[in-house]
Amino acid sequence: ASDVYKRQELIHRAEACGMLDALGHHVREAAAAAVETLPAKTSLYINLHPTDLLDPDIYLPDTRLGRVAQRVVLELTERAALEDIPELNERIEQLRALGYRIAIDDLGAGYSSLSSLVSLEPEIVKLDMALVRDIHINDRKRTLVQALTVLAASLGITVVAEGVEAPEERDVLARLRVPMLQGFYFARPSAF
Repeated sequence: ASDVYKRQELIHRAEACGMLDALGHHVREAAAAAVETLPAKTSLYINLHPTDLLDPDIYLPDTRLGRVAQRVVLELTERAALEDIPELNERIEQLRALGYRIAIDDLGAGYSSLSSLVSLEPEIVKLDMALVRDIHINDRKRTLVQALTVLAASLGITVVAEGVEAPEERDVLARLRVPMLQGFYFARPSAF
């Protein structure tokens, strides 16, 4: 099974068992431990479930993750669920005040919408791999990715293209001036 499927299945099971908060704590603790082992200028991207934003611990500066917040990018997805978070903008600003940067994950798929660029004012957007896959043979994808890259740049947002698996995809994205690329073409995920 794919890593995305495994992640979704784990989240669904944690929700069903009432263990979503515990899972969020565990992920953040593991991420904090990982940051401590990385080279000094390396950032770590952490996917957050919307309910993580309801956990008061994430806003504390003296937690293990809070102490390394300047090196952490919090990735938000599931826009529909984010709309149910009370005082979302205030919560995002509290996280920024601690030093976290905010990313919108999977832009171009599912719940991640262009309205997220306005409401969350992210520092980073990650283009969904569905926009990247076979971009070298799909004119519409090229046009859309180019437009999103120009739009993001005009708003001061960094774009990351996810799911780059072929040199042809990399070459097209480079020609479109997408500033950051990630995917199996460069490296497979590794345990930390």
